[in-house]
Amino acid sequence: MDVNLTIILLALIFSGFFSGIEIAYYSANKLKIELKRKQNMLSARLLSYFINHPSYFMTNTLVGNNIALVIYGIYMQVLLSQLIMGLPFEWLHYGFAKFIAITIISSMVVLIFAEFLPKALFRANPNVILSYLSWPFTLFYYLFYPLNIFVVWISKIILKHFLRVKVEESKPVFNHYDLFDFVRESNKEEAGGEIELDTQIFKNAIDFPNIRVRECMIPRTELVAKEKHDSLDELRQQFVDTGHSKILIYKENIDNIVGYVHIIDLFKNPASIDEILMPITIATEAMQASELLKNLIEKHRSMAVVVDEFGGTSGVITVEDIIEEIFGEIRDEHDQEELVEKQVDDKEYIFSARLEIDYINEQYNLNLPEGDYETLGGLILNIHEDIPKKGEVISYDP
Repeated sequence: MDVNLTIILLALIFSGFFSGIEIAYYSANKLKIELKRKQNMLSARLLSYFINHPSYFMTNTLVGNNIALVIYGIYMQVLLSQLIMGLPFEWLHYGFAKFIAITIISSMVVLIFAEFLPKALFRANPNVILSYLSWPFTLFYYLFYPLNIFVVWISKIILKHFLRVKVEESKPVFNHYDLFDFVRESNKEEAGGEIELDTQIFKNAIDFPNIRVRECMIPRTELVAKEKHDSLDELRQQFVDTGHSKILIYKENIDNIVGYVHIIDLFKNPASIDEILMPITIATEAMQASELLKNLIEKHRSMAVVVDEFGGTSGVITVEDIIEEIFGEIRDEHDQEELVEKQVDDKEYIFSARLEIDYINEQYNLNLPEGDYETLGGLILNIHEDIPKKGEVISYDP
């Protein structure tokens, strides 16, 4: 093979390498790379350096690509000149026509084989490609290190002193798009049997900013509370009967909750409930759960009363209830299995009305309609517009 042609092919390969790895870098899921770095994978550790120093990555790709293109241009001009001189078209042999022909042909070759094809291939699976090519890219980085450092230094001087641009090396920030892409890729790998990873926590984390307080509160019908003027003996017995560590305290009726009592405070031998009454935070049904969680943490509180638009008590919510929206059910020694869910056959199920529609649809693929309700009981009331009697059959046409 002709030496010129060999050098041209090598230059195209290197140019394609730097062009492709550039698009792979910007298309890759940086969160996935960071997680692999935490697992001490060497390729991820190499890539993590460039993620934390993007200017070095960009300089390395530009230096490598430009060196390859300069070499390509020199030898391609020689090769094309020889080929054109052998053509029977004399008007191409001289002057501007020859220059245009060489420019068009060499540019088309670069655009197709060193730009379009590498970028299309590398973008298809950027994280995998980066993990394999991190080694040669790092090798080129150290080969070009003096030139890279000089280019970065001179660029900063021009930006800072001539263009008055403040240069800062930004650290990587992972947003919900990175997390969403990571979950989506993990689901594909999980479906293909490539990994064993429960991605439900990541899905919950993505959805968490959209969760409202009414979706995770304990409803009014399940509240355990005592009247403010009840005796301490009655309160102690309530703690024993329920096994709860906190009990709500109301004045006159449940719509006027004034605080709560912690079981530990009973050991202080108080004279009345008033002496150990703790203040409680008020939250609305429509409030974001994430906002309430932040509020409770800042105030060092563990629970809040949820009120409806008319100021009546809708329920109560704890820090544990909110955290469960991300991590799933957190059980303690007092939790009991109360919600029934049973599949009798392919077309018959037994469910507690308190089960959430989202949960039923996800677990049993029933595609129950969603609306201004969270539970199966809410769906039934929405359809029937009344509390059904025992044995009553309710039909619904989707």
